[in-house]
Amino acid sequence: MKSSDLLNVKTALLSVSDKTDIVKFAQFLAHRDITLLSTGGTAKTLREAGLTVTDVSEITGFPEIMDGRVKTLHPSIHGGILARRDNSKHLDAMDTHTIPSIDLVVLNLYPFAQTIARTTDENEAIENIDIGGPAMTRAAAKNHYFVGIATDPADYPQICAEIEDKGGISFELRRKL
Repeated sequence: MKSSDLLNVKTALLSVSDKTDIVKFAQFLAHRDITLLSTGGTAKTLREAGLTVTDVSEITGFPEIMDGRVKTLHPSIHGGILARRDNSKHLDAMDTHTIPSIDLVVLNLYPFAQTIARTTDENEAIENIDIGGPAMTRAAAKNHYFVGIATDPADYPQICAEIEDKGGISFELRRKL
């Protein structure tokens, strides 16, 4: 892929703590035949809005465990985000291990700052230290030649506009995000 190429989004992974506009954004994606992958609470929100969602656990073959502490930390997820689409060894590994491409990662982190501002409960604070979110954010940023990322609901309109107007997400926007 050249940096001038548009990213044609076929699969998006949505896992958000802040659900602002996530249903509207997911509806936009779904109406463009983009497969929606999701985790726990986000998947529930999307299903309640009538959207078809594939649970991350269906991709990993492994349930969310340890009260949701472990759900996206899996080679089937990170391989789908990190695979270089111009590297035959990466593509072969995806085929061998049945790893789907993830073209757009939509996430935001657990509200740690807000949690510690409102509570002195150490256990609650600890449970709001996000692990999977930062890992996926870094993976998508590292592979922005091939993957888009949205970490803030304010990113959704830009992404929608590019998909609507250009048929994909530009390298310039992927780099910015």
